[in-house]
Amino acid sequence: MRKEFSAAIEKVMQEDESIIFLTGDLGYNALENLKERFGNRFINAGVAEQNMVGVAAGMAYKGHKVFCYSIAPFVVYRCLEQFRNDVCLHNLSVFLVGNGGGYGYGIMGSTHHAIEDIGCLSGLQNVKTWIPAFSNEVDYAVSQMVEEKKPAYLRLGVGGICPENSILSQSLKKVTAAQNLKTLVICLGPIVNNVFGAIEKGCLQNQVSVYTALHLPLLLSTKTIAELKSFENIVVVEEHVGVGGLGQQLSVQLLANQIHPKKFVSLFAKGYPSGLYGSQKYHQAQSGLDIDSILEVIRF
Repeated sequence: MRKEFSAAIEKVMQEDESIIFLTGDLGYNALENLKERFGNRFINAGVAEQNMVGVAAGMAYKGHKVFCYSIAPFVVYRCLEQFRNDVCLHNLSVFLVGNGGGYGYGIMGSTHHAIEDIGCLSGLQNVKTWIPAFSNEVDYAVSQMVEEKKPAYLRLGVGGICPENSILSQSLKKVTAAQNLKTLVICLGPIVNNVFGAIEKGCLQNQVSVYTALHLPLLLSTKTIAELKSFENIVVVEEHVGVGGLGQQLSVQLLANQIHPKKFVSLFAKGYPSGLYGSQKYHQAQSGLDIDSILEVIRF
């Protein structure tokens, strides 16, 4: 999604001169166009992410809209205090952008993974987290962040193209609708690729519908609530730990709206069960987020 993000940022910066882009010395081979085109509105803050967010808060206080870019664990975990105190509590227009959400940086290990990022940020005041499942959602997310002018986090990964005729309603997007209202899978982020793979492998296109959660905290429309009540089984799939993720947020909404599926299953990142590090696919398999494991669950 880096290519799509770079194009989206170039577009909004061209339209709005109040936007400033800060990077924590990352983004090579993706963001050079911004540096060349926007000059002093593109600032390399160096390997000093906490200072970067503090500086961004000061700029936002003076009326700017500021993007802070790094890989996901660096821009979230290192800056959590500064983002909470300097940005969120003052409701400033500072937007964190983290590349490589979930196990995206694979063999580089836990220090480079972001599997608790949504949970860390979701409890903060005024913040909205954006988790595109598809590359062609990035432009919309960036535009909305700029328009809303509130603290936000954009989690990037490797996504495909969203199917045509998808419908976004509040937080959830209806991506595919099966004829048989048996099972609904709700995904957070590009892990939807594995869900599609499982559905295809099991020939379950007529039995499994797929929604994605584009942003959190989770908001459900009246129409979506009615749709959720019609499914027998609901499965949540996310490359994020169970605490603070989509599964927990959805379960609260289901209880509050008296939605009682026959079965509710939450698949999530389980950390490092083997104590070893490997590729993103390796960690997905360790957590039961690979195609075969998902197929076993959704084949009710």
